[in-house]
Amino acid sequence: MPVMKASAEEQVLNIAIQNHVFSANTLEAPAGQKFKILVKNLDSTPEEFDSDDLHREKLIPAGKEITINLGPLKPGSYAFKGDFHATTAHATLLVR
Repeated sequence: MPVMKASAEEQVLNIAIQNHVFSANTLEAPAGQKFKILVKNLDSTPEEFDSDDLHREKLIPAGKEITINLGPLKPGSYAFKGDFHATTAHATLLVR
């Protein structure tokens, strides 16, 4: 009888937005696995996580955090932004 191994716990990637800028320009995630992005909004105004590449759009109230469930994804580069401040709040998810 084959042995089934438990899957590793989902990876959580953390990023914050403050002064309408993401705390990192790039996040890295494993290809072919599920993972989560935890986004903390440290600003006093709401922001919206938006990514055409990832097919996600989610409001982040001021002073709150949200979780975005993703994966499994193919290797590549996936852009995301804060839709309310897209000129300053933008970053890339690299999946390897």
